[in-house]
Amino acid sequence: MDLVRQLFGLDGKIAIVTGASRGIGRDIALALARAGADLALVARDREQLEEVRREVERIGRRAFPVALDLTEDGAAARMADQVHDHFGTIDILVNNAGMNIPKPALEVERQDWERVIDLNLSSVFYSCQAVGAYMAANKRGKIINISSQMALVGYFKRAAYCSSKGGVMQLTRALAIEWAQYNINVNAIAPTFIETPMTRPMFEDADFLQDVLSRIPMGRLGKTDDLLGAVIYLSSPASDFVTGHTLTVDGGWTVW
Repeated sequence: MDLVRQLFGLDGKIAIVTGASRGIGRDIALALARAGADLALVARDREQLEEVRREVERIGRRAFPVALDLTEDGAAARMADQVHDHFGTIDILVNNAGMNIPKPALEVERQDWERVIDLNLSSVFYSCQAVGAYMAANKRGKIINISSQMALVGYFKRAAYCSSKGGVMQLTRALAIEWAQYNINVNAIAPTFIETPMTRPMFEDADFLQDVLSRIPMGRLGKTDDLLGAVIYLSSPASDFVTGHTLTVDGGWTVW
């Protein structure tokens, strides 16, 4: 086996990707499939999941769609049980599902706060907990939490979002300490603004776009392709001695 495949190959691994029906989650799932993994695809929209399933299968890997809302009580446990029953093991978990409700802090209502925290932070914990139990029994696993540069800096209209993503970064550290004894690596990725079909309408505001670009030394928005190498690395044997780390993929925003 060549060194690159030995370090970064995921042949035969079973990976869960949440928020896998579109955008960043879809592209992460397809990248993991190209690296050799079989996929459990998790999101609320079954029809969109079926489209991604077909894409994974065209790559030559197996795909298992799991349609549920991770903010519902017990949903993370059901997800983990279904995937384990289907594949017999779980090697990789990518907690990608997330959302933002951009509002000035003085206008954030309780339901706004709770929706953002429930999906961006609480569901990440419960997914880690449910999948982590299987990984601990197997004495191995890779967990990658998609945080944000907003875990490290502040920005307008993102009080709840910054709080949730900061929580994800700290959760990553806490789990890394507790679960090292089980040979589970827990890391996070902190992207800058990534252009996807879902985020593209934001950038139609020329003033907002200019403000964002002025804060990124590399002078452009992120693309989903910019995240894929980080995901493969943190999923692979190449990162076996890396845990509790948040890898920024932000074009330099946080170095100011």
